[in-house]
Amino acid sequence: MTLSALPASRSSSRPARRMVIALVGIDGAGKTTAAAALGRLLGTTIPTMVLANPAGRRTMTAWTAQLGVAVPPRVLDLIESVVRVTNVLANHVRARRFGGVVILDRHLHCQQALRAARGLPHGRLLAVLARMLPAPDVVVFLDVSPEEAVRRITARGVDSERVEDLRAYRDGYLGLPGVAGFRRVEADGPLLGVLDELEDIVAGWRARPVPPPRAIGRFRQLAAQR
Repeated sequence: MTLSALPASRSSSRPARRMVIALVGIDGAGKTTAAAALGRLLGTTIPTMVLANPAGRRTMTAWTAQLGVAVPPRVLDLIESVVRVTNVLANHVRARRFGGVVILDRHLHCQQALRAARGLPHGRLLAVLARMLPAPDVVVFLDVSPEEAVRRITARGVDSERVEDLRAYRDGYLGLPGVAGFRRVEADGPLLGVLDELEDIVAGWRARPVPPPRAIGRFRQLAAQR
């Protein structure tokens, strides 16, 4: 299925139907690259916005390495969680005001998986926020092998990661309570293959019938029972 067959909205007098899709995965999975490429692809036919939810981990890792300081995992996670949560909250506000497809590069799931990789619990605050915030319509787990992820990270030459750390990070994702509801996309291959799958996911969601408002739906249920 392709998006070219789908209208941007059901009527010119009504706002486009909003869809929020979050891309998650370990470092080197290609989240940022895929989000930007998908945004350009969808933007040719429907309103699209790409929003990033980083935690600043790469920056803090570089700083601590330059200073030769070993930051305890809990302190590092606290700083990252504050940055991540701030970005997620701000971007959810922006997403609510937008009619179209909103692509989130990372989400709270990333921090929960990272905590698990560090041997920390998922976090009470993160769990509460995950329940309170509107859930993305689709969470896509870009699944890449730790070995391929390290190869990509090394090639970009900005930072470095160890295979064992990324393997623990991937296990953190696979152990999340809601992982069964994620859409898994194999991300070891070329970007074009990933984009094809992401485009099909978006097209399939947008092709679904719009559910009636709750009040109308309840009225129809009562009428059908009579």
